[in-house]
Amino acid sequence: MNKSELIEAIAASADIPKAAAGRALDAMVDTVSNALKEGDQVVLVGFGTFSVKERAARTGRNPQTGEPIEISAAKIPSFKAGKALKDAVN
Repeated sequence: MNKSELIEAIAASADIPKAAAGRALDAMVDTVSNALKEGDQVVLVGFGTFSVKERAARTGRNPQTGEPIEISAAKIPSFKAGKALKDAVN
């Protein structure tokens, strides 16, 4: 399912116009992104938890030359599915 299909599904489920569903989806994505950027986590009970994890610096290898390279530390977004979502999928 891509973004436009998701917007159509939201619009049909909530009985709202596609434009309003699109704005709501964009607002939700922006809000989650901004919360993660500030270091917060977003918990949607039953659905899951969005959070930021720290990835440590490490040494890797250039696949073309085999030379070791330094990969810097980074913050990565993470999602952990909630119990209700896991049960719905299984």
